[in-house]
Amino acid sequence: MIEVISVKFKDSGKNYYFSPDGKSYKEGQNVIVETANGLAFGSVSQGNHEVENERVVPPLKKAIRVANDKDMQRIEENKTKECDALRVCEEKVAAHGLDMKLVSVEYSFDGGKLTFFFTADGRVDFRELVKDLANHFHARIELRQIGVRDEAKMLGGVGICGQEYCCKRFLDDFLPVSIKMAKEQSLSLNPTKISGSCGRLMCCLNYEQESYEYLNSITPSIGATVKTEQGVGVVTDVNFITGNLTVKPKDGEGVPYKTNRKYVKILGGHRAKKSDSEQ
Repeated sequence: MIEVISVKFKDSGKNYYFSPDGKSYKEGQNVIVETANGLAFGSVSQGNHEVENERVVPPLKKAIRVANDKDMQRIEENKTKECDALRVCEEKVAAHGLDMKLVSVEYSFDGGKLTFFFTADGRVDFRELVKDLANHFHARIELRQIGVRDEAKMLGGVGICGQEYCCKRFLDDFLPVSIKMAKEQSLSLNPTKISGSCGRLMCCLNYEQESYEYLNSITPSIGATVKTEQGVGVVTDVNFITGNLTVKPKDGEGVPYKTNRKYVKILGGHRAKKSDSEQ
């Protein structure tokens, strides 16, 4: 076991481990830490605690100190300069005629490096732009191409649920989502209804997927043959959440009736279980 503190550099970012170096840190404190790119400003998401050695990526960098008033002033100054830097870069992108969309810019804590984030449909030759920006800002310049999901995470917004984007609010990492999940949950396959503002499938499709896979594995599918108290029939409608079924008598005589999966025995045509459907 090794003693560490967990630090986030962004509200919705990942947690990184740092050595407390013999000091005590509490959750919520702003700290200055040592990174491969120099000193950085972050927030403690979990104070001093122990983790297994295998969970730490060596070398373990140190937390230098709790951020003071001077550090906080520098952070505010950097934020102000970031707005100006974004405007300047947009002008230079237009001057160079590059097909790219600037999303955000970040100053390093010491102000010696600027990182510009952008989206583009393909590869962009921005070598001349980097030289131009370096001459203007007299700092190290990095241009980093990101995807549309990263863009949504950076900019934030409100989803169709009325809540702030999950990726902006609490997701540390993007979850794997697929059209299969929408099918398993009996959702409309209309892209406009199951896609987020970023244009990709909504992250929340993943949240209840495990439950739906289990319910699908124990619930007869439409078209399955089942035996009920009223005889043998064919399932014509299913509600996976409640377990209610509509069954039509197989011999064609009588009207469809309601029942529940607890009261039927599946004779054939059952939905494939999770282990089968993922092979």
